[in-house]
Amino acid sequence: MAIYQKPHALEDVSMHFCPGCTHGIVHRLVCEVIDEMGIEGDTIGICPVGCSVVSYDYFGCDMIEAAHGRAPAVATGVKRSRPDKFVFTYQGDGDLAAIGTCETVHAATRGENITIIFINNTIYGMTGGQMAPTTLPGQVTQTTPFGRDPKVAGYPVRICEMLSTLTGTAYAERVAVDSPAHINAAKKAIRKGFEVQKNEQGFSIIEVLSTCPTNWGMTPLESMERLRTEMIPYYPLGVYKDITAEK
Repeated sequence: MAIYQKPHALEDVSMHFCPGCTHGIVHRLVCEVIDEMGIEGDTIGICPVGCSVVSYDYFGCDMIEAAHGRAPAVATGVKRSRPDKFVFTYQGDGDLAAIGTCETVHAATRGENITIIFINNTIYGMTGGQMAPTTLPGQVTQTTPFGRDPKVAGYPVRICEMLSTLTGTAYAERVAVDSPAHINAAKKAIRKGFEVQKNEQGFSIIEVLSTCPTNWGMTPLESMERLRTEMIPYYPLGVYKDITAEK
């Protein structure tokens, strides 16, 4: 009989994330994949500024802290200097899709052989709840108290759709962590991202739709319902590019 237990690659410490936050779920999934692939000693993670800023306390593999938005650039340097290692970044939407847009797009178009775990909770989490590039139309944030108005702030950025148009992108999938079925699918996507890197096929990104109860001003249960009823319809789940499936 299998015993459900903490992955070895996940440190045995208390996390700083807010109650109901789904970062912990994604951390566990990444670490389960690392354990199952037996690559903890050969993995290097990059965590930038944001709610992931102290991920080095949670992941048991080697970790490097990057400046805000620069994780793909740091990952590029690490992977090119140590191509034998598995290199991943763990980034939020305020980081990857705002100040880090340039690094993200150009790492993808170059086909850098790295794996990006992208947390999309439609808001800046750590810095107080400002509007992010992924904030939905009408969503209330600290900087959009009357709701995001596309006429003023533009429309949300759909990262997987955008990056899937780039030749260097090998694999792009959007998943969610609001149910057991979706969590299982998210783990498979993360595993696929690491397998793409193992096979030296290029850039991969797994976008994870997540919650932020604190900055949304909701309970954890209300946050899960919002993810299902508002986020998933605007950000449809699925594979947006997979060159391994192409003939």
